[in-house]
Amino acid sequence: MNEHQPMESWVEETVSTEKIFHGKVITLQVDTVKLPNGGTSTREIVKHPGAAAVMALVDGKLLVVEQYRKALEKFQIEIPAGKLDGAEDPILAAARELEEETGYKADKLKLVSAFFTSPGFADEKLYLYFADQLTLGEKNPDEDEFLDVQAITYEQAEAYIEEGRISDAKTILAVYAWQLYRLTGSI
Repeated sequence: MNEHQPMESWVEETVSTEKIFHGKVITLQVDTVKLPNGGTSTREIVKHPGAAAVMALVDGKLLVVEQYRKALEKFQIEIPAGKLDGAEDPILAAARELEEETGYKADKLKLVSAFFTSPGFADEKLYLYFADQLTLGEKNPDEDEFLDVQAITYEQAEAYIEEGRISDAKTILAVYAWQLYRLTGSI
């Protein structure tokens, strides 16, 4: 850190914004920014409404879904998650996604953490919740979702991380939070 200049002076001022793409899930814009040294640069920014995910335990096992991820061109095992609908409360989105994807309803959800997934180019904020008091209902995935629901042991989760079958940040964070829960009994 530069001792002669406060960090506040490093803020990049937006000079202009060009909307490039507006899709169902994201928008892409290119901002021209004024740099702290007086120069200008561009920033490609993905705007996202945010998402919610659930680390749900049933009978001591983690509920996950396996699905094909086109961006990676492979199947992935992940905790249930989905984007927020507009200004939807993240806890409501978490409950909705858990039920839609797995058929389980949570009696209570507890916030574990909220974090930005890729702050270098995107504003997506993901809210991770914990639930261990579940009731089985009926699965109702979105029409374009094809999911295999599984309940896995901690050892399976570790193995899937090692194999790359679990490789997304939210699920890896959930597995590490699960490890802490197993050691301490609290989240």
